[in-house]
Amino acid sequence: MATVRRRLLGLLLVAVLVGGVALSIALYQKAFTPVVSVKLQSGNIGNQLLKQSDVKVRGLIVGSVKDIAATPDGAELTLALNPESAKLIPQNVSARFLPKTLFGERFVSLEIPDAPSTTTIAEGDVITQDRTSGAVELEQAFAHLMPVLQAVQPQKLSSTLSAISTALNGRGGQLGDTLSQLGSYVGDLNPHEPQLQQNLKELAKFSDNLNAVAPDLVQTLDNLSTTTRTVVDQKMNLQNLYGSVTQASVDLQTFLRNNADNLIRLADTARPTAELLAKYAPEYPCVIGQMADNLPKIDKALGKGTNRPGLHATIEITVNRGPYLPGKDEPRFEDKRGPRCYDLKQFPDPFPQYPPDGPIKDGSTVKPPARSANDGLSPSNGYANVGGYNGGGAPGGSPSYSASESDFLAQLVAPQVGMSASDVPGWGSLLVGPLYRGAEVHVQ
Repeated sequence: MATVRRRLLGLLLVAVLVGGVALSIALYQKAFTPVVSVKLQSGNIGNQLLKQSDVKVRGLIVGSVKDIAATPDGAELTLALNPESAKLIPQNVSARFLPKTLFGERFVSLEIPDAPSTTTIAEGDVITQDRTSGAVELEQAFAHLMPVLQAVQPQKLSSTLSAISTALNGRGGQLGDTLSQLGSYVGDLNPHEPQLQQNLKELAKFSDNLNAVAPDLVQTLDNLSTTTRTVVDQKMNLQNLYGSVTQASVDLQTFLRNNADNLIRLADTARPTAELLAKYAPEYPCVIGQMADNLPKIDKALGKGTNRPGLHATIEITVNRGPYLPGKDEPRFEDKRGPRCYDLKQFPDPFPQYPPDGPIKDGSTVKPPARSANDGLSPSNGYANVGGYNGGGAPGGSPSYSASESDFLAQLVAPQVGMSASDVPGWGSLLVGPLYRGAEVHVQ
């Protein structure tokens, strides 16, 4: 009898212990606490929560996560809300999943909209995840931040944060001013964002081009190293060169100081010449070019490259233009027609005595050109032959330069030169005619 009693007491003790544990679990799971159960539909982020995770409204705990079930679109959470708190939560709330700390677990934050509904949340209602742009950006920021935080060693991060905290201690005002200035800078930069984007695109193109020429750039730098070594090797010579240049600069300074007045007078004296040269500067290329073109012709006329050096030219005796007249033909330069250059590629025939725009004003009396379009036997009424003798310059009725005079002079000259009169050249009368003309000749 005693044995049975002890066994019954043992079983009762075990039952009491099991009941106590079960009661503790039930109390922990709030099995005897009245709650308002609502559903929360979320994306994949809902699967990251744990059962019994907190549900908060504006930082106050109003319930917990009772159950989590996976769905094709993400997860469906069952929220157990405090009935007293549920009476203050509008029906059109939305939910966000926020971490308690940088490394802490997430909780459900019920966000009350700007225009809350008059109906409060009730048993069986469905809450959706907050899909506003701010919530999505915040969620993406946390999603991108988590891998970084998981890679950071907590002890090192703690040391860094402690150092930052110590550095910022008592400098909140300065930090606020700095952030305000940074905000103003960013605000001023916003209108120029398109231009900044374009500059970044151009920078990318520049980077591509730089990448393409990188081998050449490296080769250039390598060549520059050779030049640098040469400069180092020639250091003493360069120092001597700098010393020589310095001495030359001192000598030049002394020369300029001693001759400053002379240089000023020279510049003033040379000014008219420089102005004249500047006036005729437009013709220099043409004139110098023609001189260069005529150089082969001059070499040919002088017999260059032949076995007969000397002047090779045809000399023509033209009509006499009259003698020099003292007092009228005094040399002076009065020609002011300015720079000009004539085309010598096609010579006129006959070549004119004067330029196309008139004779040069050199102080002499302007006479008809020695050669004209009526070259050869001038007409009897021409200006060059007003005397009546074609080709002669004697007045009308005079036998000078005539054929009869030429024959007569040949008879006189022939005995003196030891040849017959028929062998005396025709130009002999031009040489001896002025000697005999007007003189009395006695033939012996």
